[in-house]
Amino acid sequence: MSHSTRCAACKSLRRRCPKDCVLAPYFPPTNPQRYACVHKIFGASNTTKMLEQLPLHLRAVAADCMSFEASSRVEDPVYGSVGIISQLQEQIIEAQSELVKTKGEIAFHNAQQQLLQQQQMQQLQMINAVDQQGEDQPSWLSSSQQDPFTNVNQQLLEDYNYSNTFCGFEF
Repeated sequence: MSHSTRCAACKSLRRRCPKDCVLAPYFPPTNPQRYACVHKIFGASNTTKMLEQLPLHLRAVAADCMSFEASSRVEDPVYGSVGIISQLQEQIIEAQSELVKTKGEIAFHNAQQQLLQQQQMQQLQMINAVDQQGEDQPSWLSSSQQDPFTNVNQQLLEDYNYSNTFCGFEF
């Protein structure tokens, strides 16, 4: 491969970039910081050896992984990418516990709604039963208890009839 400019690795190492440079496709001259991190953590020789040992179709993924691990190591020298993984696992655990809590609240709310609906159904059934009893009034109720207006109407009728009669004669 003919290079008009050197790759980031060859620039960093201050050498001429050969035509068959293993690092050139994965560390372009436009992103020198990518190679600087990888070089700082893995070194030029180890990076070249790792990429040469892999088939061509896996080299790009390996270079991306080395770059990620190196930049993580530069940011956090103790834990590197493991620190990021640990943080993400903690976030997953928190999200799962929040999900369990939310599901419990939903189940509790649904149970309350179901209980409320059952209570309303029971109340409706009781109202319907009372209405049905009103239609089929038992014989032990007196006529004045059956209809309160019947007694008043009868009294008014009797008063009217009495006022229109005098000593048994009607006017």
